[in-house]
Amino acid sequence: MPENVKFCPKCGAPVKPEASKPGVPSFIVVTTPTIPGYKITRILGVVTGLTPRTRGLGGKFVAGIQSMVGGEVTAFTSELEKARAEAMDRVKQRALELGANAIIGLDMETTEVFQSTVLIAATGTAVVVEPESG
Repeated sequence: MPENVKFCPKCGAPVKPEASKPGVPSFIVVTTPTIPGYKITRILGVVTGLTPRTRGLGGKFVAGIQSMVGGEVTAFTSELEKARAEAMDRVKQRALELGANAIIGLDMETTEVFQSTVLIAATGTAVVVEPESG
């Protein structure tokens, strides 16, 4: 994202400037329980970002044609990628609200909740980390 942007060009959400030291990531997200080179100084709790998505009529039509031919259903792939990114943004925002600078143990799940609704969930542990000295 370009510097000095106040709103996200994709979704219009306000963008908060993140202060970071040169060479140190401003926010770290990992699927592991630890971050190599960092020590956890505070555990703030479990955070979750959810996003439900429905398949529109056009997507169902394209998917129906693609399913007859076989292979990847690209109409759903792009929607699931958007939903994954949205769930990641939401879990990160929840962690930032708690004062975290990292999420450890991130888990992503996809579930069909209704006939045409898919739920993407991102869950992890919000923590405060600092680089290990030495």
